[in-house]
Amino acid sequence: MKSIGDHIKQSRLALGLSQADAAKKLNISTPAFCKIETGQTDLNISRLLQISKNFKVPVIQLIAGKSEEFNSSEELTALKKELIEKEEEINKLRKKVIDLYDKLGI
Repeated sequence: MKSIGDHIKQSRLALGLSQADAAKKLNISTPAFCKIETGQTDLNISRLLQISKNFKVPVIQLIAGKSEEFNSSEELTALKKELIEKEEEINKLRKKVIDLYDKLGI
């Protein structure tokens, strides 16, 4: 199964955009966008929505690829669950950072 980064790259190429063009549309640096495509950066839901909107593709296509790549509804359910778990993990880490700032009095 291809990664989300691979699906983002396919969508970008389908639009005829370079990585620099895509990064500019998303208001991020080209190296940051490259990290998204190569899977070096975990994406949150808001970034996925932003890419979906700018590339004019459904979020599910970015997550799982074209519909013919879906093997079953179980796979789709597992992907949704994984996305929710990642978002919860990000929120927990954000809370820890805020707590640390509070402890330091910053």
